[in-house]
Amino acid sequence: MTVAPTAPRTALGRARSWLYVPAHRTDVVAKALAGAADAVVLDLEDAVPADAKAAAREAAASVSRGRLPVWVRMNGIGTPWAADDLAALAGADIDGVRVPKADDPAAVAALAERLGRPLHLLVENALGVERAFGLATCHPLVAGLSLGEADLAADLRVRGSGLEWARGRVVVAARAAGLPSPVASVWTDLGDPEGLAADSAAARDAGFFGRSVIHPAQIGPVHRAFTPDPDEVARARELLRSLESAGESAWVDPRGRFVDPAVVSGARWVVELADTLPDPHEPAQHRPRAGKELP
Repeated sequence: MTVAPTAPRTALGRARSWLYVPAHRTDVVAKALAGAADAVVLDLEDAVPADAKAAAREAAASVSRGRLPVWVRMNGIGTPWAADDLAALAGADIDGVRVPKADDPAAVAALAERLGRPLHLLVENALGVERAFGLATCHPLVAGLSLGEADLAADLRVRGSGLEWARGRVVVAARAAGLPSPVASVWTDLGDPEGLAADSAAARDAGFFGRSVIHPAQIGPVHRAFTPDPDEVARARELLRSLESAGESAWVDPRGRFVDPAVVSGARWVVELADTLPDPHEPAQHRPRAGKELP
């Protein structure tokens, strides 16, 4: 399948929460599609036992999309289920495909040609981290790059803050390739919402935007972390207003802040988010469809 170089990199860059749901659990899928997440990921991989793979694949391929973007996490390239996943998803009405354990740019490029859908690559081993930029640039349909931190930590034999350098590596690779900021990995401790909130704020400050979640209770803390607070938005708007009277490439604004093009760019990003994202306390049914493409 030939794809033009201008193929869209859709759905990534605006969604704050990406809710994983097992594709074979059609009751759970229906709730997720009507729920509070910004995007839904139908899982064919880790959350689906081997004897349910066929049912999950069939359900994912026939899903009826609503207001939310719908992506599917396929089984990894080279697994016994990958070929059937490809056959089913190539014609499915979905926004894109998440590719787990991506570490081979040539294999990813071949997959993109076969699927003809935007791909969100999950880097989950040492080889994938080493090849991050090559993965991000191997095909126009690569729409995003993120870490799968649980698998990566096990592969690297690290704990705690041991993944900070890998987080930085994938942020740099994604942005250098012109991709949206990476989506943060799943927070696996459902009993620690405070930890989720703190780690989401740290991920935001480290260059990530949005987070994969595995339970609806995680959506609220994640949305709050990735939605600019009113004071931050007010400061950004004030700074942009000062552009009208600056007349130079760098100046000191009325609050005494040194302002240059990089600072202006940051303020525009904050205002753009504020004007696009719904209030994290707003009921889900009143929210617009997420997933607008970032410049």
